[in-house]
Amino acid sequence: MKTNLYTNKKRWKWALAIIAMLIIGASLWYTNHLVKSIAEQETRQVKMWAAAMEQHAVMMKSTEEFFNKVSEQEQLRVDLLANAYRRVIDISSNENTAIYLDIIRNNISIPLVITDTKDNIIFSSNLPPSQEGKKAFDEEMKQAYSKFPPIKIDPGYGSVQWLYYNESMIYTDLKAVLEDMIDHFMEEITLNSVGAPVIITNEDQTQILSFGNLDSLMMQDTNYVNQQLAIMRDENDPLQIEFMNKGKATIFYRTTDLVQQMRYYPVIQIIVFALFLLIAYLLFSYARRSEQNQVWAGMAKETAHQLGTPLSSLMGWIELLKMQEEPFVGTHEMEKDIERLQIVTDRFSKIGSVPTPEPTDINYLIQDTMDYLQKRFSKKFEFEVNLPEGELMMPLIPSLFRWVLENLTKNAVDAMGDHGKITLDLIDDGDHIHLDLSDTGKGIPKSQIKQVFNPGFTSKKRGWGLGLSLAKRIIEDYHKGKIGVKSSVVGQGTTFRITLKK
Repeated sequence: MKTNLYTNKKRWKWALAIIAMLIIGASLWYTNHLVKSIAEQETRQVKMWAAAMEQHAVMMKSTEEFFNKVSEQEQLRVDLLANAYRRVIDISSNENTAIYLDIIRNNISIPLVITDTKDNIIFSSNLPPSQEGKKAFDEEMKQAYSKFPPIKIDPGYGSVQWLYYNESMIYTDLKAVLEDMIDHFMEEITLNSVGAPVIITNEDQTQILSFGNLDSLMMQDTNYVNQQLAIMRDENDPLQIEFMNKGKATIFYRTTDLVQQMRYYPVIQIIVFALFLLIAYLLFSYARRSEQNQVWAGMAKETAHQLGTPLSSLMGWIELLKMQEEPFVGTHEMEKDIERLQIVTDRFSKIGSVPTPEPTDINYLIQDTMDYLQKRFSKKFEFEVNLPEGELMMPLIPSLFRWVLENLTKNAVDAMGDHGKITLDLIDDGDHIHLDLSDTGKGIPKSQIKQVFNPGFTSKKRGWGLGLSLAKRIIEDYHKGKIGVKSSVVGQGTTFRITLKK
């Protein structure tokens, strides 16, 4: 087996492919390791955030319990002050009022308003800034002081007055502070610093209380919300938080979108890298093939030009031989060989150009070519040509198609040694014609069948390995057909098939 640069190309391709795979594998491993480390760090931050929120929730619950106790104490003070006023109003003349008056005088936090029957404010104390300076007890103030029933004051001289009181200012301020802390805590959960997507629902998970780091438009879609909740349940156990004023809440959360995206980064990186290499390889192959085509075309045209001069001279000498009194016996055969050389020259001149196929009787072309070849080989080689009857017109480039037949036949003769049989069958199936050329030679090993059309592949000691490669180009590029090894058995022979569209 003759080896050269072309036959070694496949080994180089495999070697380069293995090296590329190793580089890609190492890059993929390192990138995946880096992404995994970042993802683990992000996950740890989310876990730390969840733990901090859980601790914060415990602190919030303790704070709520403390505020609740303070509010209970303030409520008792309100009730005590209201009872003190009632006792002072209803007390008998001989009862000591000092203790009740002390309770009333020591009030510095409970708002009080005394009005007449026409809702004119007679007396007020401990009012919030928005109510100070008002002369009339309007609807807004009536609404604000509607929690407790007013106390009727009858001085006894026919003028009835009403005492209105409200929750302690301390209680109101504590309540506002607590609500603000709860709202801030909810905001801190949803708009967390680690960027974790969060959904807060009520206890039975039927209502979305708040969410963060999620698309607000997508959150209007129930299916998207359910999908996010399912992902969060699978990834982390939800947190349960109890607000004394707002009831229980459930916090669902998952890792950041950055972690989700980075999981696909190595795959995207490899795809982009592979596409870049593929495009670069295709462009390089196309440029190299174009350069080779130009070199081959130039060499072929130059060869045709160089052959033209001696052929013209030989034709002149043959004419001189014919003019002799006793013409040379082989003159006729010499003319056939020179015509064949002219055909070969014509083939070389057409390489690199784009010849146009012309309607040709393929039966006649095959029969004429095989008759010519049979006379040029030993009689130990048997030729069998099976063609359908009548004309069979096909779009062909006759000179190039003859060359393919000659190349396949010569290869078959070389494979058979000093004797054998060549069989050519032309099959017409309606849409296509199939030309099968078989020999009884040594056959081609299965491992080499795919290589026979590669430039440089040859089993001859003296050969360039370009014949079948050129035959493949003529059939597939110029005739838009197919050529391949139909079958081959080592020691029994090989069958090549050419398929052309009618």
